[in-house]
Amino acid sequence: MLVSIITVCYNSAQTVRKAIESVLNQTYPHIEYTIVDGLSKDDTVEIARSYQEAFRQKGYTFRIVSEKDNGIYDAMNKGIRMASGFLVGMINSDDWYEPIAVETAVNAYRETPYDVFYGDINLIRSNGQVMVKRSRLDRFPSSRHWNHPTTFITKKAYDQVGLYRNEAIYDDFDLILRMRRAGKKICIKNVVLANFKTGGVSNEKSLKKCFKRIGIRYNNYRNNGYSPLYIFESVAMELAKLILS
Repeated sequence: MLVSIITVCYNSAQTVRKAIESVLNQTYPHIEYTIVDGLSKDDTVEIARSYQEAFRQKGYTFRIVSEKDNGIYDAMNKGIRMASGFLVGMINSDDWYEPIAVETAVNAYRETPYDVFYGDINLIRSNGQVMVKRSRLDRFPSSRHWNHPTTFITKKAYDQVGLYRNEAIYDDFDLILRMRRAGKKICIKNVVLANFKTGGVSNEKSLKKCFKRIGIRYNNYRNNGYSPLYIFESVAMELAKLILS
């Protein structure tokens, strides 16, 4: 089973090596890796190119696309369209996989075929403190138990449900809500599969931006047919992120 991994980046020279090496060091043998760069002005592309021989020796397909895009989700959509794997995973340029990530996703599919899969993640705060965020398939959907960097989705499910809308910062969670609404089978494993540094756009410590994120999160729920009561979930999640980031 071929697995396509996509890394979206822009001016990521300070972090992209760790993401690339985490793909290179996977225990699973059949991987297609695509870096989608948004015309970085630093050494991101040159750093990526320096790994071409290592990927060739590992037997992984490796390609780099560097061109203008319309934001992170537009770049992710480009990568998905290019993907030829049965499963598609996303690891951003400032995150990194655990070595067993892809193998775990493949073995989970072999045990119980799914459309969407995700696992646990290490949240790494700016002071170096690590907290494990557990995955769980909630009866009532919430991002508190879902972890995007650990998510693998079948290419078929993308074809059927669609790609990211490329409208707002939580388009990734919107996609999960659309997968649920479409009745897609979701599988989880309580195994740490990736590492995520807090403090990005979705964690900026500003009350104004916090309230904006609350609105975006709430709209995702409402646009997918969920109750107005999800305003309480949206507020709770954003306040928690504001405190913990």
